[in-house]
Amino acid sequence: MKTIERSIVIKAPVSEVFAYLEDPLHLPEIWPSMVEVKDVKPLPGGGYRYGWLYKMAGMRFEGETETVEFVPEKHFVAKSTGQIPATFDYTFKVENGATRIETKTEYEIPQKLLGKLAEPFVLKLNEREADVFLANLKDRLEK
Repeated sequence: MKTIERSIVIKAPVSEVFAYLEDPLHLPEIWPSMVEVKDVKPLPGGGYRYGWLYKMAGMRFEGETETVEFVPEKHFVAKSTGQIPATFDYTFKVENGATRIETKTEYEIPQKLLGKLAEPFVLKLNEREADVFLANLKDRLEK
């Protein structure tokens, strides 16, 4: 498993940032390689289950994600299965009237991708993707 940890402060209320990010239909707006989110179903304890289509280094991958931990306006964890197994952990904190989001992503690099590209290259691509994801979220929510 590979891990990427990032943090960003967004000048918007926690309630707004949490509501936006926990809704998977918003992911293609802010996540450059997320091609499609489909079959979104709310879960009784909060969060969602949904299918996705993702592009990494020019190759397409499919899978399903489900929220496995959910504390409104504080924290949620989503677990992905399929062609890219991953866990996405998001923590939200109030900081000087803004919101700090701390993210931790653990994922497996698909073997069919490693056969095509060197692992250090794929790792750098994914780290850059995490940075762009948070920058796009910030741009989308700051007024």
